[in-house]
Amino acid sequence: MLIYNVTTKLSWPIHEAWLKWMKEKHIPEILATGCFTDARFVRLLDTDEAEGPTYAVQFFAETAEQYQKYLDAHAPLLRKEAMETWGEQFISFRTLMQVVN
Repeated sequence: MLIYNVTTKLSWPIHEAWLKWMKEKHIPEILATGCFTDARFVRLLDTDEAEGPTYAVQFFAETAEQYQKYLDAHAPLLRKEAMETWGEQFISFRTLMQVVN
């Protein structure tokens, strides 16, 4: 099992609209690609929120092939949409993790 983690720091002015967009549009669109089996959306605590809050979304992929399919076929368009919607009011970084049992 792989976890594709996207951590995002955003500005306060877009906070409420961004949350709604994430819950109602962006996360469902990513899950609809069929590349991930589930997602977990969390807010980071114990961080400096002077400029805005920080969130993370973890998407769960059964195989490396599913993750790679997402990167190749879906990620560019979805990332472009995020940039066009929110511009410079957020910054994200991505990590790939493997579940260790």
